Amino acid sequence: MAASRTSRRRKARRRADMSLLGGIRPPITVLSVLLLALAGFTALSLGSVREDKLPAAVLTSQQHFAEDGAIALRASLDESVTDLDRVAALFSAGKPVAPDAVLDRIGSVYQKWRGTAVVEIASGRLLAARGENLPLTAVDRTKLAGEGGLAPRMVKLANGETRLLTLSLLSWKDQPQQLLVASSSLRFPGISLGNFRSIAVVGPDGDVLSNDGIPEPEMVLTDLQRDDVKRDTKQLKSFAKTAAKRARANPLTAKEPGSGGFLGVSGSLMGGEFGGDRAAAGYARLAGPEAGVGTEATSLQLTVVAMVNVAQSAGRTSDAFAGLVLAGALLLVGALVIAVLIGTVQRPLITLFLDSRRLTRGDLARPVTVPRGGEAARIGTALERLRHQLLEGTDEADGADGDTAGSGSGSGRRGGPLRRTGARTLVAVCAVLLLAWCVPLGLLVNRAGDDVVVPQQLVSDQRERTDTLNDRIRRALNEGHADLLSVASLMGEDTDSAHMRTLLDRTLQEHLRYQSLYVLDRSGKVLAQAGGGPQAIEGKGPREEPITVHSGGKEPVVVGTAEIPGRDGTAVVGEFRIDFLNSLLRRPGLGEIRVVDSKHRIIASNSGYRAFQKLGDDRLDALVEGSSLKVGMSPRPGSVLYRSGGDHVIAAAAPFVGGGAAKEMDWTVVSWQSVKGLAIHEYSLQNRTVLAGLLGLAVGAASLGWLWIVVIGPLRELARRAESLADGDRRTVLYPRNHDEVGAVTRSLEIIRQQLQQRQQQRKQAGAGGKPSSAPAGRN
Repeated sequence: MAASRTSRRRKARRRADMSLLGGIRPPITVLSVLLLALAGFTALSLGSVREDKLPAAVLTSQQHFAEDGAIALRASLDESVTDLDRVAALFSAGKPVAPDAVLDRIGSVYQKWRGTAVVEIASGRLLAARGENLPLTAVDRTKLAGEGGLAPRMVKLANGETRLLTLSLLSWKDQPQQLLVASSSLRFPGISLGNFRSIAVVGPDGDVLSNDGIPEPEMVLTDLQRDDVKRDTKQLKSFAKTAAKRARANPLTAKEPGSGGFLGVSGSLMGGEFGGDRAAAGYARLAGPEAGVGTEATSLQLTVVAMVNVAQSAGRTSDAFAGLVLAGALLLVGALVIAVLIGTVQRPLITLFLDSRRLTRGDLARPVTVPRGGEAARIGTALERLRHQLLEGTDEADGADGDTAGSGSGSGRRGGPLRRTGARTLVAVCAVLLLAWCVPLGLLVNRAGDDVVVPQQLVSDQRERTDTLNDRIRRALNEGHADLLSVASLMGEDTDSAHMRTLLDRTLQEHLRYQSLYVLDRSGKVLAQAGGGPQAIEGKGPREEPITVHSGGKEPVVVGTAEIPGRDGTAVVGEFRIDFLNSLLRRPGLGEIRVVDSKHRIIASNSGYRAFQKLGDDRLDALVEGSSLKVGMSPRPGSVLYRSGGDHVIAAAAPFVGGGAAKEMDWTVVSWQSVKGLAIHEYSLQNRTVLAGLLGLAVGAASLGWLWIVVIGPLRELARRAESLADGDRRTVLYPRNHDEVGAVTRSLEIIRQQLQQRQQQRKQAGAGGKPSSAPAGRN
């Protein structure tokens, strides 16, 4: 008999070990595994945050510098091709013009080409030439009509320099077709290099086609300087070979998933060390303005490499012992949480499951083991009362054995007095224990303070990149005004409105910078118009300033004016799209960028802003004011690192400096960014520490939330149902919600309810027939 009872008990225990996805064990097991994994992550991550001698933020800054150079070079080359094609098309649309006159007009408007020439295609005869001698033999006139016959091409001169030849056609009726050729060097337009930096254009085979920043050996004075030049030249060639090889990769596979900004292939490189400095470089392949869209410049397969010598810092590593201490503290907290959950929730619930199964099999001799507190104690007490009711065959609702049930309940309880602490309180205590580790970790530990070391190279790069962006905006406005001059030069006294409109429409289609183009006479009358309606007409003739800002509307309107020769007081007017200026400001790694006028009012921005709004920061206003002061012959860009309350900000300002129509605008480009977003040792350590704290919160919330939904909520409901059944409720059917321990206890209580209900019916039948039933209750 005892052996049979032991066998049944073992089977019940095995069934208890076979709870499915629900139940008490899976949440606690998952919580244990996740806490162990988090402890390992904390020890390895916080104990091994190593700062290289060149911080990652410096290398990323060089990558962004190369991307700026690639964008500027691509825009310059494409602009040259577009300008030459447009000029040739405008000349071809009018009456025949002598070759010398064509080149003279081009030279008076554009100064971007080193040499221009007009060649008769049929005979190959040179009709006119300006500037340097062009290598016309590199152009095969027999293949001009084929696919790509007029595409730009690179040629190498006898002195080793590389030139880009741009071709276009001049065609008039009943006239021999002519080839317009222009040459330009592969130099960077307006790239601010600063000190100790060089930049190069690299061909698809890794050869350096042009470079700036490294002087020629004969230009330096001492042997030490010559050695430096040789070393830098050798290092740049090494970077060029490596960059050309890496730039052949597909942009979709070369960039990290989800990374934005530059659309082409880009990256950073580290070179050799000399005298405490290490060479760092960024590279970027020329890419189109839109993803998947190629241009004439991108077809050349050029790569930009920017190199600088950076002073190395002493490598630092975070304290490994601190990481171990934090991981050990988490293990202690986790062990305490798991012990609380196992000792106060899991074991009592499994004990109740086994005892409830025993009662349903008719084993009523042994009292129910009542847990010490919480919902498990309430359920255990109810089971003990139900055992007495089954054992004595009486119903407490009839009042026959109330005292006996109460005494039985007390005798079945083991382990001391009953605690009133519920499961909700226990889960809350576990959550508080986990919070005690997570919250200080995220808010107090490894916080970056005022002693954060910000490399000076980052401050310098912010200044140089802002100055480069400033020059790009100034050149874009100058190029726009040059387009207006080119259109105006093709209009004369006898040009009618229809021909004016044709010229304006063609210019508007070829350049997206304008929102409206029109011809305005001295009385303020519009003679021809293309695009949107004019917004900057003030009821009088054209403005005298070549470029100015009209502030009469809701947004600033940049207006360019070019007077038509021979028509005094009549001019071609172009209104620039403000979105065109905003698009030029989208540069990764520069943070917030604003273009402000002389009154520090915002004209353009790379993020949301209100037109003509003030900067709203006294420090930025002071920086703009200081950069506008002349140092020598002209103002100089400036940059500064602001330290305030642990929030470090790098800011730079660059005023308009240089020639062209846009010089008189007196604008300044301002940029600033928080150091927190840069890959600096102190912030990397802080970010990993905060990540560990957030992971701890996520682990605790997920596991305890799972436990609450699957176990605690149903357990509280079960306690209420069990007490109601023990108090005499025989009508309410108990339905198990899940196939787990709580569900198993619920099924056992339902069987007991059916047994008690059956006995009650038997007593009623026996009372009616006069024969009391004394048969023991079996398993139903």
